[in-house]
Amino acid sequence: MRAGGLGLMPDTPCFKFIGRYDFSVLDIDIWPKLYIINIYRFNRGEKVNILIDNRSGTPIYDQIYSQIKSQIISGALEQDELLPSIRGLAKDLRISFITTKRAYEELEKEGFIYTLPAKGCYVAPKNTELLREENLKKIEAHIDEIVRLAASCNLSRQDIIDMVHFSLEEQV
Repeated sequence: MRAGGLGLMPDTPCFKFIGRYDFSVLDIDIWPKLYIINIYRFNRGEKVNILIDNRSGTPIYDQIYSQIKSQIISGALEQDELLPSIRGLAKDLRISFITTKRAYEELEKEGFIYTLPAKGCYVAPKNTELLREENLKKIEAHIDEIVRLAASCNLSRQDIIDMVHFSLEEQV
């Protein structure tokens, strides 16, 4: 089996088994400071991938937050599923527990996870209104990009509306 799906075999120096998590750490010339962590879910044995790129301008807590959030929205993480502990995840990622705690706090504040004291963090039931709001945010971001690109091409408002109408007609 290939580690991380990137062509590395488990017996290469880049592959390690640590504690209760099986993960591969890539720290080679091609991908310096990029860590690919495969964290096995506790209840089903399936993997959740968290990619940490220390070279990106995105803070590490935001990378964790974004990836867990997208896996919840996509259904890869199911309702009431136990997430890795804050300290355990921090240890395995070799980062401060404060960083993972911040990611989990953001997820809880937005209603994606809930915490049971002394038991851990779990995926919250999907709130359809919350998911709708998330999709609306994405649509608004795409619209802003469309307006920016249209302005750079000197397209009129009517040209944009016509393009949207045409696209909608193709969908139906």
